[in-house]
Amino acid sequence: MRKFNIRKVLDGLTAGSSSASQQQQQQQHPAGNREPEIQETLQSEHFQLCKTVRHGFPYQPSALAFDPVQKILAVGTQTGALRLFGRPGVECYCQHDSGAAVIQLQFLINEGALVSALADDTLHLWNLRQKRPAILHSLKFCRERVTFCHLPFQSKWLYVGTERGNIHIVNVESFTLSGYVIMWNKAIELSSKSHPGPVVHISDNPMDEGKLLIGFESGTVVLWDLKSKKADYRYTYDEAIHSVAWHHEGKQFICSHSDGTLTIWNVRSPAKPVQTITPHGKQLKDGKKPEPCKPILKVEFKTTRSGEPFIILSGGLSYDTVGRRPCLTVMHGKSTAVLEMDYSIVDFLTLCETPYPNDFQEPYAVVVLLEKDLVLIDLAQNGYPIFENPYPLSIHESPVTCCEYFADCPVDLIPALYSVGARQKRQGYSKKEWPINGGNWGLGVQSYPEIIITGHADGSVKFWDASAITLQVLYKLKTSKVFEKSRNKDDRPNTDIVDEDPYAIQIISWCPESRMLCIAGVSAHVIIYRFSKQEVITEVIPMLEVRLLYEISDVESPEGEQAPPLPTPVGGATPQPIPPQSHPSTSSSSSDGLRDNVPCLKVKNSPLKQSPGYQTELVIQLVWVSGEPPQQITSLAVNSSYGLVVFGNCNGIAMVDYLQKAVLLNLGTIELYGSNDPYRREPRSPRKSRQPSGAGLCDISEGTAVPEDRCKSPTSGSSSPHNSDDEQKMNNFIEKAKMSRKLSLPTDLKPDLDIKDNSFSRSRSSSVTSIDKESREAISALHFCETFTRKADSSPSPCLWVGTTLGTVLVIALNLPPGGEQRLLQPVIVSPSGTILRLKGAILRMAFLDTTGCLVPPAYEAWREHNVPEEKDEKEKSKKRRPVSVSPSSSQEICENQYAVICSEKQAKVISLPSQNCAYKQNITETSFVLRGDIVALNNSICLACFCANGHIMTFSLPSLRPLLDVYYLPLTNMRIARTFCFTNNGQALYLVSPTEIQRLTYSQETCENLQEMLGELFTPVETPEAPNRGFFKGLFGGGAQSLDREELFGESSSGKASRSLAQHIPGPGGIEGVKGAASGVVGELARARLALDERGQKLGDLEERTAAMLSSADSFSKHAHEMMLKYKDKKWYQF
Repeated sequence: MRKFNIRKVLDGLTAGSSSASQQQQQQQHPAGNREPEIQETLQSEHFQLCKTVRHGFPYQPSALAFDPVQKILAVGTQTGALRLFGRPGVECYCQHDSGAAVIQLQFLINEGALVSALADDTLHLWNLRQKRPAILHSLKFCRERVTFCHLPFQSKWLYVGTERGNIHIVNVESFTLSGYVIMWNKAIELSSKSHPGPVVHISDNPMDEGKLLIGFESGTVVLWDLKSKKADYRYTYDEAIHSVAWHHEGKQFICSHSDGTLTIWNVRSPAKPVQTITPHGKQLKDGKKPEPCKPILKVEFKTTRSGEPFIILSGGLSYDTVGRRPCLTVMHGKSTAVLEMDYSIVDFLTLCETPYPNDFQEPYAVVVLLEKDLVLIDLAQNGYPIFENPYPLSIHESPVTCCEYFADCPVDLIPALYSVGARQKRQGYSKKEWPINGGNWGLGVQSYPEIIITGHADGSVKFWDASAITLQVLYKLKTSKVFEKSRNKDDRPNTDIVDEDPYAIQIISWCPESRMLCIAGVSAHVIIYRFSKQEVITEVIPMLEVRLLYEISDVESPEGEQAPPLPTPVGGATPQPIPPQSHPSTSSSSSDGLRDNVPCLKVKNSPLKQSPGYQTELVIQLVWVSGEPPQQITSLAVNSSYGLVVFGNCNGIAMVDYLQKAVLLNLGTIELYGSNDPYRREPRSPRKSRQPSGAGLCDISEGTAVPEDRCKSPTSGSSSPHNSDDEQKMNNFIEKAKMSRKLSLPTDLKPDLDIKDNSFSRSRSSSVTSIDKESREAISALHFCETFTRKADSSPSPCLWVGTTLGTVLVIALNLPPGGEQRLLQPVIVSPSGTILRLKGAILRMAFLDTTGCLVPPAYEAWREHNVPEEKDEKEKSKKRRPVSVSPSSSQEICENQYAVICSEKQAKVISLPSQNCAYKQNITETSFVLRGDIVALNNSICLACFCANGHIMTFSLPSLRPLLDVYYLPLTNMRIARTFCFTNNGQALYLVSPTEIQRLTYSQETCENLQEMLGELFTPVETPEAPNRGFFKGLFGGGAQSLDREELFGESSSGKASRSLAQHIPGPGGIEGVKGAASGVVGELARARLALDERGQKLGDLEERTAAMLSSADSFSKHAHEMMLKYKDKKWYQF
């Protein structure tokens, strides 16, 4: 540990980054005051940025594959992503650099490798024998488009079908093309006059590897003899083919067609199909063909030893089933089950007991990849129930609108949330274990609990256990339960701040220690929840309505409305608590017929059963004012120790005592300043200049412009014109993002940006006129703390720090009654203190440090079960408020007792308290703006972490604000990232990378180093099951599976070299690591030797078996002959 000095500042500046050179560190020491030297332990080498894991459902899936021996599932997406799933907790994400869509995936079964085919006509070989899979080889087809691939089990030759109808063969070991090509014209010869279309299917006969079945889109199927290089049979059908599947005995195959029919063919009868089935067609009486149906996109034909085969298909519904959900059809014997899915089917696979195609398949499950879900169906149980999905794939069940991340939570939290969440589990799942169970878990190096909370468009809030780079849902809360649901559209006149999703969550404020939860929703509503393990029935839901005005009605108001009594802005006067409205809102319109005093949502007036978990303590709603809807809430804070919740929007701020259910403060933003308003704004009448609808967070279209001659900052003394170049750039960016609701300030990006990357809630009213542009100042940050409110204070006291979008910080003093019974009887006295601090840009985050530089957390009341009255509780009530462990020093030499850390969109300041001098200042960005800033703990110290709109992630030491890290990570390409990015303790951060996936990252060097150990293993050494036994007679008469020496056919010696211009080989970046992984010592060598033996030595094996069979047969014949001779040796011919 070294003490902080000026040289360290210079070191930090040079070590920071290229942009740090432009940032100037300014230290301002108050005259006559020496700053206490604080030992800072964090250095640049403690920081490193890397992605850790990606959770959630793969966005826009396009391909599916399964390794039946390793039990690993792979999903490819339209953006070139690859997700691999093993046992619950073993997941992996990889990305193809090109970003082209994955059209097909093929495992090298039990080899720890995977081939991916992409829409840009490239094939890639992935090595899965390392924790972070990498590409070993790539092959780019230059002249033909890849449409279908097939890799036979235990073969190294991959068949690649193309759009032109040709088939090329790739050696998977070297990723080079063979000279052997099956040309489309040779395959169909004179059977058709026209081109047969692209190759849609390739597979080898399960019983004869030398026969290849090729399906062309037009409806032609060809059985190709690889040795003689000619077609054995050709099968033609009038309808286009979508897929083909073999019966395991190799005597029959089934095709699915575009008219909703299935055709079953005997291999040796090419003239016509043995059977034609229309699974969903209406059978007509006259023996006519059934009406055509929708195409059957895929069919699988799976056999069982003990019963009828399974025919499983997707699609094929009749055209008159309008509105019918997508279906998977399972035909087993005479029974047909139609399983409805929630989303359209992308692909499905039947999971079977054997990897060998020539054995009874014994299917046990079907994995169905849907557009937004992954479903696994149990084929062995009656009714085909689904398995309970153990992967965290339901993040997007309703679109995510905001999220928060808490690392190093109290240890009892996760078990408590799990126990209440366990009761929410659905019933009726399969009794069996989840069958995709490959791989091994990593070592849990991180031991601290982590929780992620996601807020959703339907008003639900989900709690997730995110400890040790895994994710598991713990508990789901439905906040919409307290509101009446509208029966029809005419019945919902009040929800029209937003077109849809009136319950959507915008802001979450949570205190992990007390378990108090507070949410702000899009309809200008706030709900406070307490955690309880007991079920309760709430007879009447406690409710408050708040009329939050921006302007004060003046005397000349034409309608003569009366504004509610407002507290004196400055001084120690006690504000008048505004009496809460009666439960059903009484006044619905003002004297001129405009909607007035009506909330946007209607709270239920019937008793509400509240299950164990989070239970409603109080509902607060902002109401319409003279025909104008309330503005959406832009900031929110709750404090369990004080029993207070505070929230603000671009009209002003309101504070509520949730214990007494009373409004304590209801002020317009201007009134917070009192006589200290630096902008000299005049209040206006609300009716003279109509205020716009509140769909936007601030909804000022032109940006909050301030007069050029803006007043100097009371603290820093620097003037900062607001409409600078970067503001202009930012406005341009937001316009490009096509926000139909225009956001005025970068701060507004965070709480409420859209799920659909467009607009989270469209305003029905017109956009804002230019009235009061300069005076629309939103509340952007709120922080309860125990600190020095004024310069003259000698000891800290409870207060609220308020930050605004114009860069002002105001302090409100709180006078709390004593604990116990008195807390519920005496009023809390709230008064603005007159303290004003100024920064450049909207205020994002505030925190407080003590004299040693440690974080001073807000006071909290430890959680207790409040639904069970206990005698002990009465004694504990007096100790309700936890005193903050900061006391003014008795020594008069040190008068600086705390530091306030304030981060805005442009800069950060550290202010000494109570003197209010600026101790340190750092201009974070000149040309961009900070989207998220968090004060976080790392390595037993603290730092400020920021994410900028230009894609930079930065960290600064505290209190000196030395730059420690500045890395260009990812540009702000959409509003989702801005809305969901958050940092937390121990170097963790996350954001929503797609509408369905959370990306976690770390900025801690230690976590980066330990990541390799924490990641799971995808590949585990498993014995390949034995090949099916063919029996004596099949061996003797050659009826079993015919093997083929593919090396002899496709190798360079016999087929020659492929044309160089056809495809280009690209060595992969994972080459070196891949060699280490795949050839890890003897295992790799053995695997290769086994493959070679399988390929080339199979003939010898067959010969040996047949020779042995013939020998034993000859032996037994000679024995029989000898016995006969002995028996009949002495008999005459007539005695026989």
